[in-house]
Amino acid sequence: MLLDVRTYTCRPGTIKKHLELYEKMGKEPQFRNLGEPLAYMTTETGNPNQYVHIWVYENAGDREAKRGAMWQDPAWIAYTQESAKLGALEAQENKLMQPVSFHTIKR
Repeated sequence: MLLDVRTYTCRPGTIKKHLELYEKMGKEPQFRNLGEPLAYMTTETGNPNQYVHIWVYENAGDREAKRGAMWQDPAWIAYTQESAKLGALEAQENKLMQPVSFHTIKR
């Protein structure tokens, strides 16, 4: 199992508009191509302009295939173009992680 942990930082005052755009245009093509994420979260404490989502893949090849398909999806491309026009995203951090042997991730 491979976890893709993604942290995004929006410009102050834009996270609500960014997430609204994602829900309207990005969620459906992303879920269609990647499956449902393990988590999609905004911060309760810490930086209020950040959100995190975690995607689960069988392995690196599964991740590569699914993300490749997503980037061929016209609906996903349309979302990314609208997101760029909005200009809310300031930073992105990705971590590929594996669960430890003594803890099973329940889906």
